[in-house]
Amino acid sequence: MNAPRTEQPHPAHARLDTYDTAALVQAFVADQALAAQAVQAAAADLARAVDAAVPRLRAGGRIVTVGAGTSGRLGVLDSVELGPTFSWPRERAPALLAGGEPAMFVAFEGAEDDREQGAAELRALAPTPHDVVLALSASGGTPYALGAAQAARAAGALTVGIVNNAGAALATACEIGIVLDTGAEVISGSTRLKAGTAQKIALNTFSSAVMVRLHKTYGNLMVDLRASNAKLQQRALALTVRASGAGEDAARAALAASGMQVKVAIVMLEAGVDAAEAQQRLAAADGSVQRALA
Repeated sequence: MNAPRTEQPHPAHARLDTYDTAALVQAFVADQALAAQAVQAAAADLARAVDAAVPRLRAGGRIVTVGAGTSGRLGVLDSVELGPTFSWPRERAPALLAGGEPAMFVAFEGAEDDREQGAAELRALAPTPHDVVLALSASGGTPYALGAAQAARAAGALTVGIVNNAGAALATACEIGIVLDTGAEVISGSTRLKAGTAQKIALNTFSSAVMVRLHKTYGNLMVDLRASNAKLQQRALALTVRASGAGEDAARAALAASGMQVKVAIVMLEAGVDAAEAQQRLAAADGSVQRALA
């Protein structure tokens, strides 16, 4: 059978079940390290996807992730984390997973075979040309992801296919194809291993780079977080102190006046203005702390 590389037996580990524990662990760890190399090889395409996405997102578009199984769950994870990390609105990060929400916890393997369901669920989001759709599939041939990608492209949305096999249908069906060529897995066909790791790295890289371009950081500080619990409130205080150079008492007072908005507190402290003026400066600077202070 002409199986994709991710499905082929690994030539170095044919006797995997005879390994002692130390050798077994080493085999998995060493192979996982190759995931980062696969993403590095695709860095230029990732950068192209970021540059294409940012103007659409500035215009109010959404980041939509689509996938089945491991790929779909990784997409859900990335979308969920954008809120607390970057204060990205939840409604602007919908995630489509074959089989729906229950498939996060129980495998619905047959759901990935329904191409029309993927298309229908994507169309139900009423996609626009401002939206960015990330379609994920290790094999690159998952019908659910293909249907969604084609529906998104027909609506004018930016489509980015993230796959683990060169020449995969999903990569060519999307406007930008990102191939993370991870090859055979230590356990043949188990793409939850380094193929999934590479997808996770690629998603982290894409969304984080996009958020930096959208002024969600100040230098390399995560200053647009949502301080929704005690840990994040303490983090907000530490970030405000570090960014502004102010003492903890002054930083705490600025955060209180700003409604726990780190960006606003930094501009207040560095520019010597009140919360309203700091908010106005940030709005005029498209959310950039650097420009608000300039």
